[in-house]
Amino acid sequence: MFSDLLANRVLWIAVASWAAAQILKALFDAIRHKEFSFERLFGAGGMPSSHSSTVCGLCTGMARIYGLDSPLFTLSLVVACIVMYDATGVRRAAGEHAKLLNQLLFSDPDRLTPSQKMLKEFLGHTPLEVLAGAVLGIVIGLLMPV
Repeated sequence: MFSDLLANRVLWIAVASWAAAQILKALFDAIRHKEFSFERLFGAGGMPSSHSSTVCGLCTGMARIYGLDSPLFTLSLVVACIVMYDATGVRRAAGEHAKLLNQLLFSDPDRLTPSQKMLKEFLGHTPLEVLAGAVLGIVIGLLMPV
């Protein structure tokens, strides 16, 4: 059973798409801030979107193996659309809200309680970050052997 999981080509396309996006995200962030942040290897938000890369890699793998007319491709396409829409909508708005709340909470240090911590601001993506992730996932899905 475990060997079947290891032999799952679509899974490895999705994993490779996620890993490539996370590595690129960490590299772009390091170049931009002139220091490497280990958190960016696993964190959400940033360029390119690893969520978009993962689901588009998955979708491309499904299309290549099962065909564009298969229910598996259809399911992966719908999930990819939902994930990418959510990344630029709800999750991006939540990140913007976190920025504002952090500014309000931490503008007066005297009012802070010891348990208060910064809210995570890197949650969603700009449309360009989602597009870059999608293209990355599709390219990896097309280049990896099936």
